[in-house]
Amino acid sequence: MGEPRTFSIRTFGCQMNEHDAERLAGLLVADGLVPVGEGQDADVVVFNTCTIRENADLKLYSALGHLKALKAQRPDMQIAVGGCMAQKDRGLIRERAEWVDVVFGTHNLAEAPGLLARARAEGPLVQVWDAPSPEASRDMAPALYAVRDVAWSAWMTIQTGCDNSCAYCIVPAVRGEEISRPLADLVEEGRMLAAAGVSEITVLGQNVNSYGRDITGRAPLFGTLLRELGAIEGIERIRFTSPHPKDLRPETIEAMAETPAVCPQLHLPMQSGSNRVLAAMRRGYRIERYLERLASARAVVPDLAVTTDLIVGFPGESDAEFDETLAAVAEAEFDSAYTFIFSPREGTRAAQMTEQFVDAEVVKERFARLKEVLDRSSLRRHEARVGRREEVLVEGPSKRNPGVLSGRTRQGKLTHFAPGELAPRPGALVEVDVTYGAPYYLRAELVRVLRGPRHRTRLAVTSA
Repeated sequence: MGEPRTFSIRTFGCQMNEHDAERLAGLLVADGLVPVGEGQDADVVVFNTCTIRENADLKLYSALGHLKALKAQRPDMQIAVGGCMAQKDRGLIRERAEWVDVVFGTHNLAEAPGLLARARAEGPLVQVWDAPSPEASRDMAPALYAVRDVAWSAWMTIQTGCDNSCAYCIVPAVRGEEISRPLADLVEEGRMLAAAGVSEITVLGQNVNSYGRDITGRAPLFGTLLRELGAIEGIERIRFTSPHPKDLRPETIEAMAETPAVCPQLHLPMQSGSNRVLAAMRRGYRIERYLERLASARAVVPDLAVTTDLIVGFPGESDAEFDETLAAVAEAEFDSAYTFIFSPREGTRAAQMTEQFVDAEVVKERFARLKEVLDRSSLRRHEARVGRREEVLVEGPSKRNPGVLSGRTRQGKLTHFAPGELAPRPGALVEVDVTYGAPYYLRAELVRVLRGPRHRTRLAVTSA
């Protein structure tokens, strides 16, 4: 027998894409392949793609172009493209890059190893399902076959798809309708993760707080899920992303406040502060309602950190409407935000509003003004934490300074501190005193180690 074939996965996109990459890596390992690091030659290169913004397309085709010459030198090398862009573009990918061997979509990720094997024997394949199979919800379970880079933290996909109809978003077209995984399956997965030493779970879904509505036919089960996961011994931190403001229900906020493991952190996308723009976006709420629900969450959950998403330059956005966004953002006092310049995606309503596109220079100027407002509120909220004692889950050395450790507080705030003589390892839980607040991070001094890493082994990888 020869040497086992090697693979690498290059991921573009959101946490859902990264989690899909973990599942795909587990499937490939179960199929006998061996992972190699980025920059090393691999026998199989898989691109796990995003299609939310146009630059994702550009990144993919640029990366594929770089591999064209290598593929000519190594004909046995395989290149595969999966994820949201593959779901949307399908055969177009091979039309633009005929050296790609396999194209698979979001609904048949579990088929990837078999498709790669078939392509070796039969030639290039494009196989994209229009909808998930009845077994798709079980295919999501990372505790069965994920390969994770971090042993103490894991993602948990609780649903796929989205039933909303935001004018700018292509996700419902590529991910399909909302399908919730059974509550019992999720709780069992949480127990398996805890048994492997995972102490932090981040719950994922396109609209997590609508979880279970397709199961019950009425009220969502998200608050119940948070409480059930929070009762699992060993799970110390639970985060979730992303909820939709129109579906943020009192029972979810109460579950956050009453479940110690649920972190006081809420990502609540605002997108715009203008009611006319929100209506054009088809967001389903007015800015007054958004701010009311934000105030309710802060009133119930002590010391709540709130982050958001904002789009600048949505078609037809006037100067006055952008000023309304600035005012709403200033009132909301976010801890941080993800800000995006509107990117038209073919197949969405917003992409058809070509006559209303905002001038690029105007958008650039607005983007800079928004950043100033956000940075001011982030700085104020971080400076207010100076002098406080915080619990930090250690992630490892800082990316910019290997002599400094970094970790996250329960509110999700990036915190840097010197390891000192205690030198806690990644996965350890420590207490620190905050000494400095910047817009994007905190600096602190290590006080004590609360416990060492809980993880003992990685999850076993089995075939699906």
